[in-house]
Amino acid sequence: MANTTATTLNGWTVGLTLASGQAISSVWSGTNTGTTGSVTVRNAAYNGALGSNASTTFGFTATGDGATPPGTITCTSP
Repeated sequence: MANTTATTLNGWTVGLTLASGQAISSVWSGTNTGTTGSVTVRNAAYNGALGSNASTTFGFTATGDGATPPGTITCTSP
C-alpha cells in the first residue's frame, strides 16, 4: 500500500478476489476478513497511518492452485 497523496492516510484496506479452490491460510502485517472468494485485508494496528509518499506492505500465504493470481484488486483508505 502506498500513499501518493499530500495528506496522511489513517488506515487502509485492500480487497482482492481469489480463484475458486484458493484459500488464505495466513496473513502478516494486516488483518483479513474472509479466506476464500472476495477477501479484505485491513491495516494492522502498527501500520495504518501512512504519511505523504510513505508505503507499507502485507503478505499472505494461500492454498490451492497457484497458477491463477488474485483478481479485482482494490486499495482504499477509510
